[in-house]
Amino acid sequence: MNATVDRIKAVLAEHPIVLFMKGTPQFPMCGFSSRTVEALKACKAQFHAVNVLQDPEVRANLPRFSNWPTFPQLFINGELIGGCDITLELHQAGELARIVSEAQKPA
Repeated sequence: MNATVDRIKAVLAEHPIVLFMKGTPQFPMCGFSSRTVEALKACKAQFHAVNVLQDPEVRANLPRFSNWPTFPQLFINGELIGGCDITLELHQAGELARIVSEAQKPA
């Protein structure tokens, strides 16, 4: 598990916005992942996606690492934002666009 957690941490350190999802942004493999991708695209988010269906170790270990049982999981600046429902609520409230914009500002 430690090597997988190290890989998860490395991805989170490398990319400001990361979506661990089923499938890819172009071909989501579940409705929750699809709706989360659409919310991020609506906010003009530039995000890194990890297809957990192609990485069983990440799929098995990420819920323990994040303390969140389901996918997708959205991380911004290394912090878990949440899954589909929370992402959509933030989007509808206008908060997701603000958070995304802050995360994408040049340092």
